[in-house]
Amino acid sequence: MSDKKNILLLGKLPPPYMGPSIATALLLQSDLSRNFNLLHVDTKVNSDLKNIGKFNFDKLKRNLDIYKKLIKINKKYRPELALIPFSQSTIGFIKDSIYIYICLQLKTKVLLHLRGSEFKIWMNRSNALTRWYVKSTLNKCEGVIVLGNNLKYLFEEYLPENKIFVCPNGGTYDLPVRKKVSDKIKVLYLGNLQPSKGIEDVIDAAKILAENNIVCKFDIIGGWRNEEIKNKSLQIVNDNNLDVNFYSQSESNRKFELMSQSDIFLFPPRAPEGHPWVIIEAMASSLPVISTDQGAIVESVIDGENGFIVKSKSPEEIANKIAILVNDESLRNSMSKKSRELYEANFTEEKMVQRLTTIINQITA
Repeated sequence: MSDKKNILLLGKLPPPYMGPSIATALLLQSDLSRNFNLLHVDTKVNSDLKNIGKFNFDKLKRNLDIYKKLIKINKKYRPELALIPFSQSTIGFIKDSIYIYICLQLKTKVLLHLRGSEFKIWMNRSNALTRWYVKSTLNKCEGVIVLGNNLKYLFEEYLPENKIFVCPNGGTYDLPVRKKVSDKIKVLYLGNLQPSKGIEDVIDAAKILAENNIVCKFDIIGGWRNEEIKNKSLQIVNDNNLDVNFYSQSESNRKFELMSQSDIFLFPPRAPEGHPWVIIEAMASSLPVISTDQGAIVESVIDGENGFIVKSKSPEEIANKIAILVNDESLRNSMSKKSRELYEANFTEEKMVQRLTTIINQITA
């Protein structure tokens, strides 16, 4: 019989491909399973991004089935700890808190995992009853994991410092050999094509670069979330004859191939983020990164070292930074090298597993 601790891991599995579902899949496939006996409960009720936030009775039934499975696993395996990601919305948190209280009722310790950075925004908009319920629930848990040191402040009013743990995302990838397939500098964007991820700023930056005769090519991978934004963006591309290629979300399996052919990675979210996987993947692929100061991004993209941090909603600044990199091969190369160095030092799967193992062992000691 194995002497490894039973650790219960809740979380959605893809599809849809979003940060939290990618994280769950990666953890289950990682070396964390060598250190612990991982028990997984898939909490997915949406298989399509378009259904998120919409109620139907099938979802209600799936949620009830998840609760039943959670009770069964707790009773059968008596896990020493449940690692539970939670939503940053009132309805979502209430749903997730049922997972929390099921585990607590069955004498399983709970460690929460925040995979974003909107917690304080949500709390500031919430009424006193919601804030009381959230704080009361948090205080019954062993603590919370955040994705970066600069996100610890989110829980200062809710938990003591020794209950706020830090574990950035990390992954290990089978990367193709880098190869140049075009004389033009290639800029790659990867993410859902929606305003919160900055897709409009990407398109506007491409237009500004073309107007200033800065020659480069854009590859954009992702699925559109809004028809109006899609039509507006495509019209700008067509009207200005911009050198922009769009790849559907179904072609995201080609992302590392396209990264290997790219020179610059661009991801300029307007809204709060956690620690985006696409940035880790770009750093692993030795790409300079242009991004914004959202979530824990500035802990991986060091302004002036392996890329640039620009203001949100600033296509002019994005265009300026791209132009600098287009015209300075030496800077591109040094930032490329630095991205890979930072990735290897801080954001591999091995580093993530080490941090999580330390946290779990500390709590279950």
